[in-house]
Amino acid sequence: MTMTLVRRPGLAKVRTKRAPLYVASLVFAGVVVLLALLAPWIQPYDPNIADLGNALAPPSGDHLFGVDAAGRDTFSRLVAGARTSLLGPLGVVVFSTVLGAAVGVAAGWRGGWLDSVLSRGSELTLAFPGLLLAILIVSVYGEGLLAPVVALSVAYFPYVSRLTRSLVLAERARPYVAAYQVQGHSGLQICVRHVVPNIAPVVLAQSTVNFGYALIDLAGLSFLGLGVPALTPDWGRMVFDGKSAIQSGYPLSAIIPCLAIVLTVVAFNVVGERWADKVAGRTR
Repeated sequence: MTMTLVRRPGLAKVRTKRAPLYVASLVFAGVVVLLALLAPWIQPYDPNIADLGNALAPPSGDHLFGVDAAGRDTFSRLVAGARTSLLGPLGVVVFSTVLGAAVGVAAGWRGGWLDSVLSRGSELTLAFPGLLLAILIVSVYGEGLLAPVVALSVAYFPYVSRLTRSLVLAERARPYVAAYQVQGHSGLQICVRHVVPNIAPVVLAQSTVNFGYALIDLAGLSFLGLGVPALTPDWGRMVFDGKSAIQSGYPLSAIIPCLAIVLTVVAFNVVGERWADKVAGRTR
């Protein structure tokens, strides 16, 4: 008896149409990361040097994206701000992923009363909106990057822990876990050597998506004046500084960082969702 594999109509077309978006997002995200890493060597001017005599100058050969209301080169501040704008979300993702994964693995693998306590604690944390928690902490400890990162890490970790817990519960029910137990392997060995590596790709893919959300939240805090100090280049702070220029009819110094935020978030979300789909065995 011969089996014939039937290809679903239009699947190849969908894959062809959607692949360029993923490639473009991956390239854009890579370019932004390179700008952040090489910022001191790429920026043509000191991002904090003001030239009031040249304030609100339009784009030119000397100033690619023009000059803001304080006379600072917009392109230089955009490049320098990439480092701060990416470093904060990276800290949020790292802290929230490590903490959330640890809580989720412990709750899902051990079960019982420990699962109940950790799950209820995570649900309690979800009751506090991340931005409000960050505003509260910043109002107590003052402006800077550390306080918002810590606050958003606390707000994000329950999402990671819930995902990790569900993945661990699914892995526990697989036959290979029972086989290792019969062979005499301890629960800790099975969890660390086999369960955690199996769920790690899904958790990391979700963390890539969380990176974009953290970037938006931190940019919003900087726009409100609760993020990095005023003289520190940051995309959210650039939007805040560009408000007065918009009212004067020169919106470019605010539009450029806005576009940088939007495109970076979209790029990381597309890349993260694509990786999550690949790990889950789905075809986009």
